[in-house]
Amino acid sequence: MLTVTLALLCGAVVGFSLGLIGGGGSVLATPMLLYVVGLQPPHLAIGTSAFAVSMNAFANLAGHARAGHVRWATAGIFAAVGTGGALLGSTLGKAFDGHRLVLLFAGLMVVIGLLMLRPRREVPGGELALTPGCAARIAGVALGAGCLAGFFGIGGGFLIVPGLLFATRMRLIDAVGTSLLAVGAFGLATALNYAASGLVDWPVAAETIAGGVGGGVLGTLAAGRLAARRRALTHVFVGIILTMAVYIVWRSTAG
Repeated sequence: MLTVTLALLCGAVVGFSLGLIGGGGSVLATPMLLYVVGLQPPHLAIGTSAFAVSMNAFANLAGHARAGHVRWATAGIFAAVGTGGALLGSTLGKAFDGHRLVLLFAGLMVVIGLLMLRPRREVPGGELALTPGCAARIAGVALGAGCLAGFFGIGGGFLIVPGLLFATRMRLIDAVGTSLLAVGAFGLATALNYAASGLVDWPVAAETIAGGVGGGVLGTLAAGRLAARRRALTHVFVGIILTMAVYIVWRSTAG
């Protein structure tokens, strides 16, 4: 019963942060499952987190699609090419030593935290037509993002959104909505790859997803009321990510 409660709470924290500041929350899923819920070995936490992140992304995709913020042709190319990268990355991740992988994950958290401090800006000039050259840029970014997402078991949205802005010059809100198909596809491909090796705890994944749905609703409601403080909230959240990264390094190297 304690594990169920902790998994629900972890999911709620991740969902709330995503709803409140629109990103970064999925990177907390793996360390929270690892150190709060107590999933071991590290690969089990990564595989379980990947599935939870995937379902959360697909749930948010529906809302953005209804609002017309998904460019489906671009999303399809990115998801199709990047999923191959995610399968490759997750295969390499499974073969990598779990404790070293967690240490590298801590380094990735620092990078993500610092990137979140940079304001997102649209590339001036308007959205480009989906020409062969544009499609090639999308595919190149997708392959790299998919490999990293699969290796670390994350959604990769922090890479996908700026990648889409660079490759297509679409509006920021459209890049966020379009990225969710790829985030969901990458996470699902990673989770299925890990599941093939018995490295997904399905009950904990379901509990994390359930908590994330509730937390996401609360975070979205809070975002509307705290819009003026969004930047300050992002700074607080980055502080949490960096603190968690330090904690992971300490736990991984202690003894």
